[in-house]
Amino acid sequence: MAEQRSGGTADHGAGRAPEHVLVVFPGYHRPWATWINQRLDAYGVRASQQRWDPPREVPLEDSLGDLLLARGQVLLVLDDWFFQLGPRPAGEWNDALRGFVAAHADRFAAVNLTNRTLLPATAVLEPVNLWGVGEEEAEVRLLSRLGIEPRRATGRRLPAGALVRFPDTPPEIWGEIPRRNPRFTGRDDLLSELQERLMDAERGNAACTLLGMSGIGKTQIAAEYAHRFSSDYDVVWWVSSDDRNVQRDRFGELAAELGLATGNEPGERIRAVREALRRGAPHSRWLVVFDGWDDTDGAGVILPQGPGHVLVTSRNRGWGDYTDILEIPGFDRTESTAYLMRRAPHVTAPEADEVAAEFGDVPLPLVQAAAWLGESRMDVSEYLHMVREGRISAVEPSGDGFPQASLTSWSILINRLRRAQPQAIDVLSLCASFAPGRIPLGLIRAYPQADLPEDLRWMVTDLAAWSRALDTLVNYSVLTRETRGPVNNAEVGPHQESVHMHRLVHDIVARLTEGDHREAHRKAVRTLLAEADPGNPMDSRHWPRYAELLPHLEPSGALLSHNPRVQTAVLNCLRYCFRSGEFKAGVQLAEKIRGHWSTFMDPLDQPMLDLTTQQGNILRSFGRFREAYDLDLAQRDRLAAAQPPNGLGTLLSNNAICSDLRFLGQYKESETLQRQVLADAERLLGESEFSTLVARHNLGVTLRQLGRFREAYESDAETLAHSERVLGKRHSHTLNSSNALVHDLRLLGQYREALARQESNVLRHVQVLGPQHLQTLYARTQLALCRRREGGFQQDLGATMASLLDQLEQVHGRTHYITLTSLNNYANYLREHGDLDHARELSREAEAGYRALLGPAHPVATGVLANTALVLQASGERADALAILEAALAGLTSSLGSDHPWVLGCALNAGAARNFNGRVHDAAELSRDTLRRARHTLGNEHPLTLSCQVALATDLRGLRETEEAGKLEEDALLTLTRTLGAQHPHTLSARQRNRPYWDFEANLG
Repeated sequence: MAEQRSGGTADHGAGRAPEHVLVVFPGYHRPWATWINQRLDAYGVRASQQRWDPPREVPLEDSLGDLLLARGQVLLVLDDWFFQLGPRPAGEWNDALRGFVAAHADRFAAVNLTNRTLLPATAVLEPVNLWGVGEEEAEVRLLSRLGIEPRRATGRRLPAGALVRFPDTPPEIWGEIPRRNPRFTGRDDLLSELQERLMDAERGNAACTLLGMSGIGKTQIAAEYAHRFSSDYDVVWWVSSDDRNVQRDRFGELAAELGLATGNEPGERIRAVREALRRGAPHSRWLVVFDGWDDTDGAGVILPQGPGHVLVTSRNRGWGDYTDILEIPGFDRTESTAYLMRRAPHVTAPEADEVAAEFGDVPLPLVQAAAWLGESRMDVSEYLHMVREGRISAVEPSGDGFPQASLTSWSILINRLRRAQPQAIDVLSLCASFAPGRIPLGLIRAYPQADLPEDLRWMVTDLAAWSRALDTLVNYSVLTRETRGPVNNAEVGPHQESVHMHRLVHDIVARLTEGDHREAHRKAVRTLLAEADPGNPMDSRHWPRYAELLPHLEPSGALLSHNPRVQTAVLNCLRYCFRSGEFKAGVQLAEKIRGHWSTFMDPLDQPMLDLTTQQGNILRSFGRFREAYDLDLAQRDRLAAAQPPNGLGTLLSNNAICSDLRFLGQYKESETLQRQVLADAERLLGESEFSTLVARHNLGVTLRQLGRFREAYESDAETLAHSERVLGKRHSHTLNSSNALVHDLRLLGQYREALARQESNVLRHVQVLGPQHLQTLYARTQLALCRRREGGFQQDLGATMASLLDQLEQVHGRTHYITLTSLNNYANYLREHGDLDHARELSREAEAGYRALLGPAHPVATGVLANTALVLQASGERADALAILEAALAGLTSSLGSDHPWVLGCALNAGAARNFNGRVHDAAELSRDTLRRARHTLGNEHPLTLSCQVALATDLRGLRETEEAGKLEEDALLTLTRTLGAQHPHTLSARQRNRPYWDFEANLG
C-alpha cells in the first residue's frame, strides 16, 4: 500500500504556492474536483478541472504528458477506480508511475479518497489521504500538499448559497437513493448535459425525463446523477413509480422529512409536499427522482414545480408534454468494452467489441454478459455461441446494480395493454414472430392479399386502429418507429413503415405474449416474406429488400416451410448473400437451410439441387474450396445415378466443379471440363442464357490461370459483348466481365489501354454496387495494379494500396484470399520502393496465409515464395534468396510446365539470383532458355519477354560476350521505348542496366 499522508504535519514546501493547479479527476469524482477547485480559488490559487479517462489505444505516458502541457501543478484525484481508467492493467500504471511520473515528480501531486490499497508505485505521487476526515482537516491536508499556507482565505468571496458542499457531507434529506453502482461506466457527457439542462432551465420548469427502452440504463443514470451531483442539493428524494399507489405513498412520505404538518391521507400529504417544494421552504435546492413512471395520467397531480429539479425515467414519449426529454442511447462502444474488460479482465479488446456488438451496446444485457464472463472465466467464443443458440437468456436479472424485477415490470405493462389496448398486443405478438431489430411491419399493408389469420385482418382494413396500436407501443418505448424502406419514393406510405425492437425487448415480449396464436402469426410472417421477395437477387437494386428480409427467415419458421413460394424466397435470400458478397451470412444460412430441408426433402428435389449450387458458390467465395468441391462432387454423383437423367442439373454441377478445380490449382482439369460445360450450355440453353455467360466467363478465368493470356482475352471479349447485349452495361456480371478483360490486357502488357478501361470501370462499379462491395474493391485493386504497371502514378499509389488492404481486411478479415492478394501486391510495391522491413513482414504473412489456405503444393502458394526471395535478395541475403527461388522454380515447373508465364517469371528471378551468387554461366544458360520460351509463349514484345532479353544481356556481359549482349540490349531498349514509352520505369531501368525482376501477382481467379 502506498504511504498515506496523515495530515498537515509533513512539509510540502509551505509558502511556495503554485500559480495554477490542474485538478484531474474521473467523472465519478466530479463533486470532489469541484470542492477542491473552490477551495483553491478561495486562497487565490487559480485552478481548473479536467475530467480524465485516457483511451487505452494511446500510450499512458503520452496521456500523462498531455496533462503537463498545463502550467503549474497537476493534482490527481485518486482512488482504486482511478487506476481502472482505460481500462489498463496494473502493470502498465506501475511502469508509468515509476518512469514518466517519477521523472516529473515535481509537477505531480495527488489526493487519495479511498482506504483500499492503491498500486505500489502510487507512492511517487505522495498522495495526501482525504478519506474519512472532516472538511476542515481535508482542507488543511490539501493546502499542505500543494505548498499553500493555510492562512485566512484571500480569494474572491462567494455567497453562502454558492458554496459547494463538502463531498463527504450528504444532503440534509437523502431519500432511499439506490446504492451507488461501483461499476458505473462512462455516460459522463450525458450526465453533464443532464446537469446543464436542469441548471439552465427556468425556475419552475427544471424537469427532465430520461427516455428509453428497458435495459438502456435510465435508472442507473438517474442514480449516478443523484450521487455525483448530491453536493448541489439539500434534498434528494427517490420515488419508485412503477405502481401508482406505491408512488403516491412514497412521494407523500417526504412531508414528514420536510417537517410539514399534515394528516395521513395521501392526497393531503402530496399537496403539502408540492406546495413546500414550490415555495422552496424549508429547502430550495431539491431533487426529486420519479423512477419508472410510464403512465403520464397522474403528472398534473404529483409532478412538483419550484426552484428545485425533477428527474423522471420512463419509456413513455408522452412525457414530452410535461418535461424536457433526454433520450438515452446505448453505450458508446468504448463504454461497452471498458465495462466488459473491467468486469471480466480476461476478455481482450476485440472480444469485448464482439460481445458489445452482439448485444447492441445496451447496458442491461452487457452487465449480465460481463457478470457471467467475469464469474465463470468462460471463453468469449463459447459464451457467444451459447447466447446465439438460446442457451443463455439475455433477460436474466444480473444483480449488478440494475433492477431485479425487469421481467415483472414488463409483465405489468403487457397486462395493462391487454386491458386498455388489446390490438397493441396483437402487434407485439406479430413482432415476436419476426427477428429483433428492424421489423418491416409495413409488409402487412403492402401485401393485403397475404393469407392473414382472422385476428390480424384488422391491421389491413382499419388504418386508424393500426396507427393507434403503433402509437401506443412507441409511446411506451417498446418499439421505435422508422420510415425508411427499400423502395425509393418521394412519399412514404403505411406499407413502407417499419419499427425497431431491441433483442432484449423482443425476448421479453416473446415470453409474455406466447400463446395459441403464435404459430398462426409465424405462418403469416413467412407468407408476407414470400410476398415481399422481389424475385431477382442478381439485380443490385433489390438488395436492400433482401437485406431486410434475411434476418426474419428463421424466426418466422420459413426455413421449415413446405410451401414452394416460401422456399423460393429462402433460396433467393441465399442468392442475394452470394451476389452481394455477404459470404459469412450466406454460409451460416445455407447450413441452416440444409439442416431443415434434409428432414423432409429428397436430395434430388429441385430446391435441394438449387441449394447445393448456391452453397457451393458461397463456400468457394468464402475461401472454403475443398468443402465446396466435396459438396459439388457429391451432387454430381447423385445426379449421375438418377433416372431419368437431369441434364441441366449435371451441367450446373460440372460448372461448379470447374470453379472448384481452378481454386484448388488443377487448371488443366478445369479447362477440359469447362469446355465441355460451355458446349453443353450452348446446346441446352443457347448463347444468351445467364448460365452460358457464366460458363464462358469461367473459361476465360481458367485460360488466364493457365497463362494463355491471348486466348483468355479473346474469350473474355466475347463474354463481355454478350453480357452487355443481354444483361446491360450496369449488371454486376457485365462489370465483372469488364474486370476480366482489363486483367487480360494488363497481363498482355497493354498497360495504357488497361488503365483507361479500368478507370471507367471502377466508376461504374461504385455507382452500381457501392464503394465497399467486394467486387468494387477488386476492381479498385485492378486499377491500382494498372497504374503501377503503367508507371505514371507512383507518388500516391502506396497510400492507395494500403487503404485498399485496410478496407478489404475490414470487410473480409486478414486471411481471406482476396485480402491476401492485396497484401501480396502491397508488399511487392513496398519492396520496389525500398521499405524492405515492411515488405518482408507482409510477404511472409502472405506466404503463410496462402500456405494455410491452399496447402504448400498449390501453384499460388509456391509462386508467392518468389516475392519473399526478392525481399531477401534486396536485403543482401542472396544465398537464401537463391535457395528459395530454385525451390519455387522447381515447384512451379512441376505443376504448370516450363512455358507458363509464372514459371518464366520465376526463372527470370532465379537467373538473377544465380548471377548475384557468382554462378554467371548457370545464370546465362537459364536466361537464354527462359528468353526462348518467353518469345514462344508471350511474343517478342511482351514486357516479360523484354525483361528476359535484358537479363540475358546482363549475363552475357558478365561472361564478356559484349557483342551479343549489346545487340540484345539495344533491341530491347528500342522495343520498350516503342511499346511502353521512353519514360516508363521498365525502359529507364533497362537503360540504366538494372537487372530486371518479376514479382508474382497472387490471384486465384
